Amino acid sequence: MRKNPPAALTEVNAVDRHFVTSLQKGLDVLTCFGRQHSRLTLSEVARLTGMSPASARRSLLTLEQLGYLDSDGKRFWMQPRALLVANAYLSSRPMPSLAQPLLDALSERTRESASLGQLLDNDAIIVGRSTARRSLSTGLGIGSRLPAYCSALGRVLLAGLPPQEAQARLRNMPRVALTRQTIFSVPRVVELVQRCREEGYATNDGELEVGVRSMAVPVRDRQGQVVAAMSIAVGVERMGMGEFRDAFLPMLNRARDTLATRLFPG
Repeated sequence: MRKNPPAALTEVNAVDRHFVTSLQKGLDVLTCFGRQHSRLTLSEVARLTGMSPASARRSLLTLEQLGYLDSDGKRFWMQPRALLVANAYLSSRPMPSLAQPLLDALSERTRESASLGQLLDNDAIIVGRSTARRSLSTGLGIGSRLPAYCSALGRVLLAGLPPQEAQARLRNMPRVALTRQTIFSVPRVVELVQRCREEGYATNDGELEVGVRSMAVPVRDRQGQVVAAMSIAVGVERMGMGEFRDAFLPMLNRARDTLATRLFPG
């Protein structure tokens, strides 16, 4: 289900005469496509975006005419032109390009998958990723979103917020059990977020995907503010959580420190 826009955005929409609602609707349509929604009908797009069928139809047909979408007359799907938007971000922002060689080196050294994420609404969005030969999660890549409440990346990013703001976000975001191990109650997640603040890292043990453990650490700017999180994942059959932490946390911290130094020199 499409998430409601942040309250601040709703306020801007109401008072800013320069805000282009039709552009917002077009972008909402583009971003409602994904691995689980690769081909969508008009009614499905309207439901996912919260738009009226008439508005969804106008956006879909405009995006089709511009080459961002294709259609068989019933369903719509993304075209390669949409990659221009993602490439513009990846090529113009320093964080993804500086992080990629570090993620590649970490993945090669550990033979596991490493990711870099930032907070977006209720999720951690992956802005950098390196997948090792020992691949784990299927379908994860740059642009994938992980629920903040039950992912290691997300909990680190929530820990970077003021406690009251993190708690308010948790209360307002949808929270469901994705596996039998998922921790999703507000008090329990708040406790884990607070532990992350104290210990400097967060973990996930089969909460997103059965059989997969992950661990994440914060990337901070020169003022100590959390600007991203870096993570690594491992299969439960390879090592226990304690061994995972002892073996990979130092390497994860070193990669994180190197990235922070390159992002914020001086």
